[in-house]
Amino acid sequence: MRISTKGRYAVRLMLDLAINNSGTPVRLKDVAKRQDISEKYLEQIVSVLNKAGYVRSVRGPQGGYILHKAPQDYTVGMILRLTEGSLAPVECVEDDAPACSRENECVTRILWKKLNDAVNDVVDNVTLEDLVSWQASKADEYVI
Repeated sequence: MRISTKGRYAVRLMLDLAINNSGTPVRLKDVAKRQDISEKYLEQIVSVLNKAGYVRSVRGPQGGYILHKAPQDYTVGMILRLTEGSLAPVECVEDDAPACSRENECVTRILWKKLNDAVNDVVDNVTLEDLVSWQASKADEYVI
């Protein structure tokens, strides 16, 4: 399994909005500059996030985007599944996978299921709030 740039950038965008959550909208232009991501690409990603209700758009000269909910209410898994779809390493362990004719004798399915469970356990238990905390602790490590 590999997370695409769309998924990675969506997490970075949401993290940036969480870090800069001062009550005023954050402009995509500013996010693009801070995160070194194309503004055009961010526009595509924020459109998906906006349609899903993860962010709220504010129009006007002081407009931009705001998280719709608090950072602790978003998991990395929610963001990745929205932008990536399934995170399963193989089709047979997806939640809505059709029954496999080899399921009873396929030993490798056990491996894929364990890998899928481990990935889901991580991404579903890390919130944007956790990432904000990790970012703050990284900043505290910087010494001149």
